[in-house]
Amino acid sequence: MSDVAPKAPVTEDPLVEATLLEGRYSNDQIGQSLLRPVLGPPGWGWWALVGVCSALVVLLVVAICVTLFVGVGTWGNNIPVAWAFGIINFVWWIGIGHAGTLISAILLLFGEKWRSSVNRMAEAMTLFAVACAGLFPLLHLGRPWKFYYLVPYPSSLRMWPQFRSPLTWDIVAILTYLTVSTLFWYMGLLPDLATARDTAKETWKRRAWGLLSLGWRGSARHWRNWRTGYLLMAGLATPLVVSVHTIVSFDFAVAQLPGWHTTIFPPYFVAGAIFSGLAMVMTLLLPARRVLRLHHVITEAHLDVLARLLLVAGLFVAYGYIQEHFFGWYGGDPYEMHAMSILRTGPYAPAFWTVFTCNVLVPQLFWSRRLRTSPAVLWGAALLVNVGMWLERFVIVVSPLSEDFLPSSWRHYAPTWVDLSLLSGTVGLFGLGFLLFLKLLPPVPISEVKQLQDELESSERFAREVVAEARAPGGGA
Repeated sequence: MSDVAPKAPVTEDPLVEATLLEGRYSNDQIGQSLLRPVLGPPGWGWWALVGVCSALVVLLVVAICVTLFVGVGTWGNNIPVAWAFGIINFVWWIGIGHAGTLISAILLLFGEKWRSSVNRMAEAMTLFAVACAGLFPLLHLGRPWKFYYLVPYPSSLRMWPQFRSPLTWDIVAILTYLTVSTLFWYMGLLPDLATARDTAKETWKRRAWGLLSLGWRGSARHWRNWRTGYLLMAGLATPLVVSVHTIVSFDFAVAQLPGWHTTIFPPYFVAGAIFSGLAMVMTLLLPARRVLRLHHVITEAHLDVLARLLLVAGLFVAYGYIQEHFFGWYGGDPYEMHAMSILRTGPYAPAFWTVFTCNVLVPQLFWSRRLRTSPAVLWGAALLVNVGMWLERFVIVVSPLSEDFLPSSWRHYAPTWVDLSLLSGTVGLFGLGFLLFLKLLPPVPISEVKQLQDELESSERFAREVVAEARAPGGGA
């Protein structure tokens, strides 16, 4: 039985791709190093983090119970700020989930080799982020047990969903994104589940992983079908990067409200989603790389390319900020101009300038290669971007609502302890899910790393043969 894919053609640029792996190992050594976190006992640090995240999950359950039994009046929402933390957190979490699809699907279609070391964690992050995002529209309904009213289903009561409602669009987008992302993630796991099955010593682990691996034996037929299905799923998942967050942006763009009704929102939201998702990938990847000793498969080359992507996405976001304010000024509409001016000088100006600092200025550090390959700088910058992107959603949602057309109805917003508990609780739920993933499943695709090493070895042999032929007598003629 073979636990590594058949060799692909020789890579075109071995000098660049050779930095994607540090050292050379046998297939068994690669498998053991990447299965060590799964097969070994958890450390005290893992248990401590699980305890913290579990406490936050308990806080989340308490906040949900208060919301259900008392009502959404326990939130800080008011009139006219009827949308607040619920929608802010929804947009933030759904945006974080975009990086998994970007790194896994799009880079797979483009044949980028560096994705092999980071795509598994990015895909897992996507699933947990989408699960957290799905909580908030349901809770925001006030009667979440009636959620099926939003689903376009054939109703004998003739109570059809309102197809012009953004809530209907959101639930379709979330369910589609979650379904495709789960299938894509699980399909990529199949070869590694078989490797874990063949490596595990405990009977119950072998049976569990054997059941999950769906009878994978590593035959040529299995690999051929797997490659075909994996590429098809990548092609299906790729449009979701654009479509899902475009639909989320329509929640705002279709509203006749100053600051929301603008055509820049769809590309602006997509760029912001990729930006925040990449930041969260680095926030999780760097500590996992250090604690799990994955430096040989997640090298400085991976950190460099992730920082470059973060810089490019940050430039797109900065362009969106400029265009948003330019359209408000160029259009000449007094309400739109007021909506833009209160961002810079109104009651939420400190949040806006924090957004500008975190999302525009901080990524400019990565013009320097030395900073792009510094784990400490990368992690600190990623944390600041996460904070900045959450505050960006806060400013977008709250500021236009608090001061709209009628000054007599203006009212500012302040969150309650329930709002803050829901946000921190979903952070704990997200962290708990990711910690369990690191302990139960291989964090890096074993089969893809083995394939990458085989390709690099083939490239190096080819380069040595070319050099030897050139140095032979008459070889340079």
